[in-house]
Amino acid sequence: MDAQLILKFLQSLSRNNNREWFEKNKEKYLAAKAEFDGFVANLLNDLIDVDPALAGLNPKKLSFRIYRDVRFSKDKRPYKTNMGATFSAGGKLMQKPGFYLHLEPGGKSFLAAGLYMPEPESLSKVRQEIDYNGEQLDKVLKGKKFRTLFGDLEDFDKLKTVPKGYSKEHPYAERLKLKSFIASATFTDAQVTASGFRRKVVEAAAVIKPLNDFLDQAIA
Repeated sequence: MDAQLILKFLQSLSRNNNREWFEKNKEKYLAAKAEFDGFVANLLNDLIDVDPALAGLNPKKLSFRIYRDVRFSKDKRPYKTNMGATFSAGGKLMQKPGFYLHLEPGGKSFLAAGLYMPEPESLSKVRQEIDYNGEQLDKVLKGKKFRTLFGDLEDFDKLKTVPKGYSKEHPYAERLKLKSFIASATFTDAQVTASGFRRKVVEAAAVIKPLNDFLDQAIA
């Protein structure tokens, strides 16, 4: 993958996020997109070794469109300033645990995994699994490699109090408050453009796979 080409295009796009510029630079976009799509296809082959459930996915359907839906947004910029792809047996909606790769210049690239905004039934099941088997999740999150690469579950989206039916004194009260169960590992631009980037992504995916397994077990 020519990651330098991708990041350079996205950087230019962030400074010129308008249709006139984009149309004039459509060929550069298509070149960057082809590089990213090729990387996604190769990465999928590697990730199948980490998670066999990904076998059978169509690599052409994993990447997200660069066009933003601005109908209900105050931000009317027409284009995303990143390229992303989801690797999940449940498809792009990630109603099943999976991986998400995000490339964006300025050190904003990352690999994430887990469940993003699960539906109420799945959310209830995950909370029940944390209640019954929280020590298993605790073991995953406190693993040395996990903490080094991913830190902990992100708490950007959580309740102010524990959900109904659970004690405020619950040992995993903070995790029960979560409405998404996501962790991410960030990459610098230098890491993204290095020759071993794909291997680094696959290694990170292997480290976070137990989180997906726990969540998959919960909603099965």
